[in-house]
Amino acid sequence: MTLTTDWSIDATAKRRDTYYAASQRKFVPFAEPMVFKRGSMQYLWDAEDRKYIDLLGMNVCISVGHSHPKVVAAAMEQAQTLTHCTTMFYHPTPAHLAEELAATMPAGPEWVVHFTNSGSEAVDLAMTMARTYTGNPDLLALRTAYHGPTAAAQSATGISGWRHPGMPGNVAFVAEPNQYRGIFGENAGAAPYLEEIERTIASATTGQIAGMLIESVQGYGGIIEMPKGYMSGAAERVRAAGGLYIADEVQSGFGRTGDHMWGFEADGVIPDIVVMAKGIGNGFPLGAVVARKEIAAPMAEKFMFHTYGANPTSCAAGRAVLQVIREDKVQENAQVVGGALLTRLNELKDKYPVIGDVRGRGLMLAIEMVKDRKTKEPDRETTSAVFEQCRTQGLILSKSGPYQSCLRMVPPMCLSMDDVAQVADGLDRAFSNL
Repeated sequence: MTLTTDWSIDATAKRRDTYYAASQRKFVPFAEPMVFKRGSMQYLWDAEDRKYIDLLGMNVCISVGHSHPKVVAAAMEQAQTLTHCTTMFYHPTPAHLAEELAATMPAGPEWVVHFTNSGSEAVDLAMTMARTYTGNPDLLALRTAYHGPTAAAQSATGISGWRHPGMPGNVAFVAEPNQYRGIFGENAGAAPYLEEIERTIASATTGQIAGMLIESVQGYGGIIEMPKGYMSGAAERVRAAGGLYIADEVQSGFGRTGDHMWGFEADGVIPDIVVMAKGIGNGFPLGAVVARKEIAAPMAEKFMFHTYGANPTSCAAGRAVLQVIREDKVQENAQVVGGALLTRLNELKDKYPVIGDVRGRGLMLAIEMVKDRKTKEPDRETTSAVFEQCRTQGLILSKSGPYQSCLRMVPPMCLSMDDVAQVADGLDRAFSNL
């Protein structure tokens, strides 16, 4: 039997609108549907063979490049031998990947790895692991954090647009240390936000907590970096209350920030649990929880596994991703190219008053739109208009932030210096065409 595909936009949109659930259809960001036919490294081509620079990385999943030949070859080789092997049995590919991931963690603790199907499942497992190890139910999370769409991960997500009714409880939210529009004003540093952690523990928990989840750089929250001293200070306060520091590296990991392999390294903190996904598989479904061995040990008292979590095909892709990051110097490229793009984005800020803030590190960048720079009132409408204009300029990016007033740029980390000028010029034209 031969399966055929109709690549026409109208037919594809009709099928999606007819057979996809409403929640899936609502996620379509563009006014008109887009159908992508192929991709290569940082580029995409639609059904009509128009070329785009992918500044979204398919929601940060494509880390080292669309259809990267080394990743594809590794996955194909494994799939042709054994596509899947349940965790009831042993297979060397997941075991090797676990060893290689543990080797990227800070020296000192003994690390163990549990593979999941996705980042959301990894967050769920990290929450369960922390509660099991400490015996405490209460967790802390940041306002404007996004940790995933599953019930448990939603309960730790602080953006109302991502939350549905009836989520489980025992999560208290702490003000995020946003240095642009945070509750303590611009460039307030870490200190007042660390005091907020103490106040929240004292007023919204039993005083003893299971842990705190922190994205080293908030992704869907609008690319919010943690200021110097915040992650290490948070870990100190959380541990004093009996809890664990849980680093969510789903978006900021695998060298994306340029300076380090993991975002938490920027503050010299050693987490108790690290959650990762997306870029780990470069598009192949895979997530992982890396934890101190003593913290993971109590989980053995009850049954726990994820059906496709240690899938050999995805794990083969994951091993190839780590190899490409090392051999292609992907992290170094993110630092250099991201720095050049950030400079160009700041030039746009000087030119267009609607841009309130430009921020980020490496290839994790954002432009935030405001109606007035003094009041910082979010400008969702202009963000949407620029977003649509970018499409006509051959740029794919995303709207993010709690007010959908940020343009988020998280491209494959193979983005080149040659692309920087095209991206900046395309954004310039998108703003000037408003």
